[in-house]
Amino acid sequence: MRGKQAPKRTIEPDTRYNDVDVSKFINYIMKDGKKSTAEKVVYEAFDIVKDKTKQDPRHVFNKALKQVSPLLEVRGRRVGGANYQIPYQVRGERRFTLGCRWMIDAARSRKGKKMAEKLAEEIINSAKGESTSVKKKLDVHRMAESNKAFAHFAR
Repeated sequence: MRGKQAPKRTIEPDTRYNDVDVSKFINYIMKDGKKSTAEKVVYEAFDIVKDKTKQDPRHVFNKALKQVSPLLEVRGRRVGGANYQIPYQVRGERRFTLGCRWMIDAARSRKGKKMAEKLAEEIINSAKGESTSVKKKLDVHRMAESNKAFAHFAR
């Protein structure tokens, strides 16, 4: 690595819920620097979640993130001329990032509705454990489980 590692920046909590995780989620939704648009989408999605589930949307969101976030993942490593998929534990920060990314990708891949509605459905279904993003997590875990024999190659 050249130079110094970039310092970790502290993220301000969002305005409505005063929650750093929601603020990070808004930043992941944001495209082309349009933060106000991303905030509208997330807050509208949270309002829909609140109407449909009759619960605090932050609790539903955190439950959904817990369901979607992976504990293990595989990384490729070259050992003696062969590439092995080696299972590693996922750090907390990356777990949050992957969970958010998978939920957003799954919401964006849905067809025919506004982004806020698609995101709300994805959050609700993820909290129940029956969404596309939960399937993605299970696939990653299955992959790590099937390559457990190569775990000794991890340092």
